[in-house]
Amino acid sequence: MSAVPYTGARAFARLATRTTVVRVALGAVLAALVLAVAATARHPKLDKAPLVAPTAGGVLALDLSASISSDTFSRIGATLADLSSRGGRYGLVIFSTSAYEALPPGSPASALKPLVRYFQLPQRTAPGRQSTYPPNPWTKSFSAGTQISRGLELARRVELDRRTRRPAVVLISDLADDPNDLSRLTAELEAYRANGIKLTVIPLNAAPSDLGRFAGVATRVIPASTLEDRPAAGRPPRAVLPTALILLIVVIASLLAANELRTARLRWGT
Repeated sequence: MSAVPYTGARAFARLATRTTVVRVALGAVLAALVLAVAATARHPKLDKAPLVAPTAGGVLALDLSASISSDTFSRIGATLADLSSRGGRYGLVIFSTSAYEALPPGSPASALKPLVRYFQLPQRTAPGRQSTYPPNPWTKSFSAGTQISRGLELARRVELDRRTRRPAVVLISDLADDPNDLSRLTAELEAYRANGIKLTVIPLNAAPSDLGRFAGVATRVIPASTLEDRPAAGRPPRAVLPTALILLIVVIASLLAANELRTARLRWGT
């Protein structure tokens, strides 16, 4: 069968060009959305995130001075369990009247987990005996007065020596500082401000007046709780509903449908 000439065929040229442009644009958008879906699927959103971003520095300064009583032990245990379950990487500085580096910077958060047992009451005890916290390595040989400036100074030097682009320190303490250390603590907090170090404070039953010393310097203040208050503190993070991923898939499906409806080939009617 020979073709039937149609005098208005040239009028379709502009429409064909427009259809090609729309197809190319839709193809580019679809390709970008597919890449976005792949990236979103590789990094699922969790209900827990590291306290300090993995791309930033992170040093924990833990107060184990004599003022840290058994009343606050459970809060230390809950905090360490929560940090270890969130993931991330941290160094650990332990201090009282002196300070030392217990874990090097960049240690996985899971390295904190073995310390949790020293700050939890045993679940089983002998009949007639009251549960007590197990002796920890710092009870007799390390714990003394409180000089918060010592712990903060060492944590700051650790971060600066690493030349971390975004240095960050997390202070875990009851904040009951030695009166003779207050002037040095003030100077250390000014050094944090000058060096641009982000300071997160987790107070352990701290008095409001002690916490007030960190106003204007601390980036965040996160109240500590006990494992009884937060039984899921040591639970591994779980994935939450991927809303963004679902939305991207819906958008891709909608664009594919639009492509079929708006840019399909013309067909002669019967």
